[in-house]
Amino acid sequence: MRWNYVFYMVGILTFFLGVLMAVPLFCGLFYHDQSVVPLIKSMAITTVAGAVLYVCCRGPKTEYLSQREGMAIVAIGWTAVGLFAALPFYLNGVFDVFVDAFFESVSGFTTTGASVMTDIEAVSKGILLWRSLIQWLGGMGIIVLSVAILPFLGVGGMQLYKAEVPSPVPDKLKPRISDTAKVLWKVYALLSLAELLMLLIGGMGFYDSLCHTLTTLPTGGFSTKNLSMAHYNSVYFDVVVMIFMVLAGINFSLHYQFLKGNSLAFWKDSECRFFLAAVIVLTLVVSFNIHGAVYQGIGDSLRYGSFQVISIVTTTGFATADYNHWPAMSKLIILLCMFLGASAGSTGGGMKCMRIMCCFKYCYKELFNLIHPHAVTTVKIGGKTVSDDIIRGILGFLALYVGIFALCSVLLAGMGVDMMTAISAVASSIGNIGPGFNLVGPVGNYAEIPVMGKWLLIWCMLLGRLEIYTVIIFLVPEFWRK
Repeated sequence: MRWNYVFYMVGILTFFLGVLMAVPLFCGLFYHDQSVVPLIKSMAITTVAGAVLYVCCRGPKTEYLSQREGMAIVAIGWTAVGLFAALPFYLNGVFDVFVDAFFESVSGFTTTGASVMTDIEAVSKGILLWRSLIQWLGGMGIIVLSVAILPFLGVGGMQLYKAEVPSPVPDKLKPRISDTAKVLWKVYALLSLAELLMLLIGGMGFYDSLCHTLTTLPTGGFSTKNLSMAHYNSVYFDVVVMIFMVLAGINFSLHYQFLKGNSLAFWKDSECRFFLAAVIVLTLVVSFNIHGAVYQGIGDSLRYGSFQVISIVTTTGFATADYNHWPAMSKLIILLCMFLGASAGSTGGGMKCMRIMCCFKYCYKELFNLIHPHAVTTVKIGGKTVSDDIIRGILGFLALYVGIFALCSVLLAGMGVDMMTAISAVASSIGNIGPGFNLVGPVGNYAEIPVMGKWLLIWCMLLGRLEIYTVIIFLVPEFWRK
């Protein structure tokens, strides 16, 4: 393990993060708010720290980047940007203790959307734009962005891409990995621009439109309003945001294929069909369940039922209703949606539909082999056989996911948090969703979680965003051996 090269790359990421603080700084200058000085200080600290790491750890040009080094760069890099991105929140006085600022920052970069801000609308516009921007950067991944724009990451880029992209099998759309990353970011930016224009057409102000766009496509869910999207009480805005939440929950390689002229790209993909079918079925079930019990009109039931289901299953976390008061069946479905998640290769979190599909098909194969013990069967997705190595990786991932969820839920409950809050907070954090139930419900936040509980949930958010293996591998003794 070449630690000097690992921290050399972390230095580059940190410096790049500091440069990006110029965006909210210009916003603060435009609105003449209190974020200007804290952002200047944060920008100086971050860029200097990045430059020092870059200079001190720079060595000869590398010819190979190992998988362990790729994982180390990603895991340490995400932790570092989370720490430095917390500086504007802390120096601006939004939070009195650094752990809250770090929680908000990691929640942003991991696109979780869990917040400890008690009065969002009282925070200066420059800080809120920074809060939205870090979600947009984290959505497609700051490592993938670096692969796309930094030529000295050309060698070894695949190791970083595989460690970063939220997918069991990363899609390589172009021969060069840097070209693949550029394609993904172009699609990401194009969809962001489309949503921004549609929100502006509906009458939302430019600043709010920009901030909500920056948090919809990464399936982040940070809002500039205390009531989230419920603040606007607009059917038009609800529909626009739902459309782009669904688009963000679909594999981005399919968007690229569609834009290249493959009009049936979405329909031909079995995972996309599974994801859309799950969204439709779950929406209808929840809407039927809350009709009469919560909302008297079928229109309101579909409107609020569909928004909440789509928001949770895509792991975005926006809210237009308090589902804490919904019937038990609807609440249980929403809790299960936290585990399902969006498609592989999307900006969503959770277990991912691809893994759930593979797990179901593997279970069916085992049942089939009990009846026909001599038959030779394989698991197929989209007509292609899934190798045993990938199946083992998926089953191992699901086992780790459930095991970590159970352990962290018990630990959080042991800190004095009620059972439903503990379970939903951990499920929401590891699934990168945001709102949970009870104390951390859609009209609440994570401010009342104990300090040690916040550190635990920060770890869960990083685990979920980096697909568990990239973080948990540091606890394996063999990782540290030569």
